[in-house]
Amino acid sequence: MHYAKFASRFAVLLSELRGKQVVVIGHMRPDADCIGSQVALCRLLRSQDIDAACINADKVPRRIKFLVGDTPFFLRDEVPPKGKVAIFTDCADHGRAGEKMREMYPAPLGCFDHHISNGGFARFDFVDTASAATAEILTGVFLDADLPIDRLTAQALYTGIMTDTGQFRFPSTSERVFRLSAELVSRGADPALAGAELYERESFGKLKLIQHFLGSLKLECRGRVCIGMLPQGVFDTTGATGEDTEGLVDYARSIEGVEIGVLIEERPGAIKCSLRGMHSVYRVDTLAAQFGGGGHANAAGLTWPGTLDKFYPMLLSAITQRLKEVDAALR
Repeated sequence: MHYAKFASRFAVLLSELRGKQVVVIGHMRPDADCIGSQVALCRLLRSQDIDAACINADKVPRRIKFLVGDTPFFLRDEVPPKGKVAIFTDCADHGRAGEKMREMYPAPLGCFDHHISNGGFARFDFVDTASAATAEILTGVFLDADLPIDRLTAQALYTGIMTDTGQFRFPSTSERVFRLSAELVSRGADPALAGAELYERESFGKLKLIQHFLGSLKLECRGRVCIGMLPQGVFDTTGATGEDTEGLVDYARSIEGVEIGVLIEERPGAIKCSLRGMHSVYRVDTLAAQFGGGGHANAAGLTWPGTLDKFYPMLLSAITQRLKEVDAALR
C-alpha cells in the first residue's frame, strides 16, 4: 500500500519505545481526527506491551468521548513529563499542542501528521500531505505492518477519516480512503455510530450559536468571500462552548459563488480565525501563515494577538491579494 514507505521506520520507532513511558499528544481544541489518532496509536502501542497514555491541553469534546473507551487519557498537567517520551499526532508544528506542552516535551521522538505546513519537528516524522487525515496514515501503517486493530481502534481511525474528509465529500477523498475505511469497518468500526454521535447530538446552545453566526455573515470581494464573526461574550449569551464552533466556518464556505469562507472569533486580547477554501489553489494555509497560523491547502487556522478592527482589514487585504494571484495564474 501507499504507506509501505513508513513500515520499516515504524518498526524502528516501536523498538525505540520498548521499555519506555510514552505520551501520545494531540493539538489544542482537538477534533475527531486528533482524538481518533491519539486513541488508535496509544492502543496499538499498548498492544505491543509499550506503556502509553494520551494527554492533551484541552478536554476531549463531548461528542467525541465515545472514541476513548478504556484508553488512558489525561489532561496535560495530570501527567508529569519527567521520564516520558513524547509522540505528537495531528500537529502541524511543535507548538500546535500549546506552548506549555512544547516546553514540557521539547524533543519529540515521533510525529504523525498530514498537514501541508508540517516541516518536520520530531526524530521520527511520519508526515504525508497526500493523506486526507492523520488517521488515514495510521490506518495504512498499521495494515501494512500487519499490526492488530481492535474494534475501538478501528472506530477511532474510521471516525478520524470520516470527519477530515467532510463525511467523504472533500477533494481529499480518494479511492484509498474508501479502501482503508472499508477495512476498518470489517474490523469493527460502525459508520452509523460515528454519524449518530457526531451529528445527531447537537446541544441547544450550539444551535443558538449557529443562529448568531449565520446572522453575522457578510459577503466580500464581490461575493467570492464570506466572513462570519463570533464576538466576545457569545458563549455566555447562547449557552454554547468553544467546541461548538466546530464546523461553523463551513456554512460560510457553502454559499454558492463563495471561494473562501472565514470564521473570526474574538477572544480577550486575541483573534482566532478559521479559513476554508473551495479549492486547494487558494492555499489558505499560506494565508494563515501570514498571521502565524497554518494547516491544509483547503482548511487552516490562526490565532492573532490584537483586536478585530485591526485584524479584519489586514485579513481582507491578504485574501484580496490571494484572489488576484489565483486569477492571474488561471488566465
